[in-house]
Amino acid sequence: MSTYKLFVLPGDGIGPEVMAEVEKIAAFLTKQGVATFEIEKGLVGGAAYDAHKVSISEDDMKRANAADAILLGAVGGPQWASVAYDVRPEAGLLRLRKDLVLFANLRPAICYPALADASSLKRELIDGLDMMLVRELTGGLYFGSPKEITDLGNGQKRAVDTQPYETYEIERIGRVAFELARKRRNKVTSCEKNNVMKTGVLWRETIIALHKREFPDVELEHQLADACGMQLVRRPKQFDVIVTDNLFGDLLSDVAAMLTGSLGMLPSASLGAVDEKTGLRKALYEPVHGSAPDIAGKGLANPIAMIGSFGMALRYSFGLGALADKIEAAIAAVLAKGLRTADIKGNASSTVSTAQMGDAVLAALRASL
Repeated sequence: MSTYKLFVLPGDGIGPEVMAEVEKIAAFLTKQGVATFEIEKGLVGGAAYDAHKVSISEDDMKRANAADAILLGAVGGPQWASVAYDVRPEAGLLRLRKDLVLFANLRPAICYPALADASSLKRELIDGLDMMLVRELTGGLYFGSPKEITDLGNGQKRAVDTQPYETYEIERIGRVAFELARKRRNKVTSCEKNNVMKTGVLWRETIIALHKREFPDVELEHQLADACGMQLVRRPKQFDVIVTDNLFGDLLSDVAAMLTGSLGMLPSASLGAVDEKTGLRKALYEPVHGSAPDIAGKGLANPIAMIGSFGMALRYSFGLGALADKIEAAIAAVLAKGLRTADIKGNASSTVSTAQMGDAVLAALRASL
């Protein structure tokens, strides 16, 4: 039986609540002898700031670097709105991504049949949706330099954010997208703004060259990022794998998430490169949703995205794809029975709590093993 080291960062808001449901599942799988999951916990975001006046401590960064996979709940909240920019809760997440070189963010958008009517789109447009958005995560606008606000005098200021991309950054994220597409429906849509941005020009040139050189068997199309946003709400099932930069990926992935009815449903994975010696990669798994401070501590949060993120860890970090399939099937089975948290209530007459939804998924998983 393999042993895996999980570094758990519950974070802020609803993070600890949804993470608790994953811990139940990990403990069950360990008890069943499927695999041993050794869990070590740390602090990130506002919780880390309250304890250490930083968004993540050096000790916890060392633990993150040594783990087989990192699970993160959510960061942020209004109580930290006035802290210094460099130690704001979100800085901890950005540091994890940057220092561990987690350059590939995978965000699946899947519409479970039982939730097709929860989408703002018509059922026929959304039923059966299964797409993957691949976002470049460690370059571009969020990390470029200079990033500053300059006082010009006379009450005027200038703010600058810089968007740099190099060929190797585009190639490595493009390679992830093409390889994923080969295991899915063999189609990649590359998105940028080459009509107004030089980084868009380089992005398109690089993706075209990579496709011709290494992946000519995969269908490739190009869309401007704003046009892609329009097509996502017009005809979303045309997409298989979308690959794009950090900024546009941030925007488009949230659009794709809401197609399914709720941000509370969707997991994500942030992956580094595969180590040639060990065959392993650094990886962080987190739900797409935020910390939802308005419902924190009330037992109202939907844990499915966090549970799904653990499922992605099983698939991409531990090679337990069959077990990941069983977790996804357990989620689908629970939804088919009509269990709903408040965010996906729809026309349901009642809702269940965070813990009740987690227990139901665990029960369905138990029945399948």
